[in-house]
Amino acid sequence: MTRVRVEGFTLSLDGYGAGPDQDITNPLGIGGTELHQWLVATRTFQQAVLGKEGGITGVDNDFAARSFKNVGAWILGRNMFGPVRGDWPDDTWKGWWGDNPPYHVPVFVLTHYARAPIEMEGGTTFHFITGGIREALDRAREAAGGQDVRIGGGPDTIRQYLREGLIDELHIAISPVLLGRGEPLFEGIDLRALGYTCVESVASEKAAHVVLRRPSPTHI
Repeated sequence: MTRVRVEGFTLSLDGYGAGPDQDITNPLGIGGTELHQWLVATRTFQQAVLGKEGGITGVDNDFAARSFKNVGAWILGRNMFGPVRGDWPDDTWKGWWGDNPPYHVPVFVLTHYARAPIEMEGGTTFHFITGGIREALDRAREAAGGQDVRIGGGPDTIRQYLREGLIDELHIAISPVLLGRGEPLFEGIDLRALGYTCVESVASEKAAHVVLRRPSPTHI
């Protein structure tokens, strides 16, 4: 069964999933990189994203590792793909991650501006969806071939899917930092009314990991 999951999405103590003033030099906004200290040090991140050996094991790595399991497609908001705003000026920008992005499956990018798909090394193909979140999810489910669909973010993209009741499970890592301002994740969202309950809560030195789940799969 295909589930729709948010995995490893990190929040500050004051509820922000990204810092303010995102640009090419601050892809996560000012201060945003501080959120992910729990993740960057893990063996999973070092191997899957940086292509390096080493990294820590333990609670943080366990959550990082399971975030990649059984994922057959991703959905990203446009800001997660790059800093370009408005119409695409050309085809130069191909993502933050170089020639071999860490996805290795089809990735569906939400945008208002059409663009041809981009095939990258390692099995990643970026598809640009102009028809909204449900079209992206339909395409992603088909591409996933029975595996799960992972919603990568950013905060606004996750909020849109939450409002429509389309996310089955969320793993949130709460990092012990304060951003002061930025992009809030749950602003205007009543998780209790949407049917979510906390099914797991585990703390490490660098994050509190919380898993929220709806009682019924959204694909039924």
